[in-house]
Amino acid sequence: MPTELEELVAFLHHGNTQIRQLAIESLLGYSTAQPSIFKNGQLAPVKDLKLLVRDYAPIAKNALTILINLSSDHDVLDFLAIDRAFVESLLSRVTSPNEPTANLIAMLLANLVKSDKLVKHILTLSRDAAPKVGLVSKGAMDQLMDCFVRGVEGGWNKQADFDYLAWVFADVAKHPEGRKYLTTKQAYDDVIPITKLIVFTEHKSDIRRKGVASAIKNVSFEIPFHPLLLSPTEVDLLPYLLLPLAGAEEFPEEEMLLFPPTLQLLAPDKSRDKDPSIILTHLETLLILTTTRHGREVMRECGVYPLIRECHLHADNEGVREGVERLVQVLMRDEEDEGGEFVKEIEEDEDDKIVEVF
Repeated sequence: MPTELEELVAFLHHGNTQIRQLAIESLLGYSTAQPSIFKNGQLAPVKDLKLLVRDYAPIAKNALTILINLSSDHDVLDFLAIDRAFVESLLSRVTSPNEPTANLIAMLLANLVKSDKLVKHILTLSRDAAPKVGLVSKGAMDQLMDCFVRGVEGGWNKQADFDYLAWVFADVAKHPEGRKYLTTKQAYDDVIPITKLIVFTEHKSDIRRKGVASAIKNVSFEIPFHPLLLSPTEVDLLPYLLLPLAGAEEFPEEEMLLFPPTLQLLAPDKSRDKDPSIILTHLETLLILTTTRHGREVMRECGVYPLIRECHLHADNEGVREGVERLVQVLMRDEEDEGGEFVKEIEEDEDDKIVEVF
């Protein structure tokens, strides 16, 4: 005999809108407290939730929230990620300038791209362009990137900021195909996608900054791309990694003149990123970029050592201090020493985390 909770779950596909809304509101808390109830009947409740994403806004918001929480389960994740029609529905909605649940869809997509199959699908997916609303490219990744860039602080959709899409790009960048996409000029705008991300390393949103920092780090694991990333005429990544590490300290003229131009005249109230995990991620990226001799020479020529020296002096976090020390050891050692083995030690756990909504 079904329990009261199981009976409540069955109301998710009831024909009456008010009953569906009451049921999903009552079940919201169970998506974290007792998620197993949604796996009954070969994931039948999850099938209902996928349909409810297209329901009236109050119901759709709760359905998305529950799916975000449930997607930490591998069975649910795979079930959602391989459903091409469902993924297309999410993409169609998240790219709509009037979608009220766009931020929640971005959060769900950030979880779903933990699935390797979905990453490969999105990277090759061609969709209808929507030039009337500014989506010129047919590429799904291009469209998500445009929403992320143009949608900051409500610029695309007044009801969304798209910050969680940064974590979509971070996970995509864990795959060779994703790293290639992010470092290849796209035909529709002749721009290298990663250059659209790096400008947000000092954005006010912690979510956006963290996701972007992880995306940059993951791209940097592709060593053949280092010359492109470090080239001032291509990606010019170095200033965007150093700005979050820089404070308002004054430097001797001979040191300051080494810095990239954007770091030579910082405001007197300039402060470092307040999140030590973001600073540490940038330090790890810098360390990866020292894998080649060319990378080490570029950093020495650009005065990286004086900047991170001050970062070390003002750091309260032990992880940040250790990160600076590891980088200094590489930059200051003789070139006769072998390098590169440290890259394997850098963890990639941060962008494996599943988003939950409480």
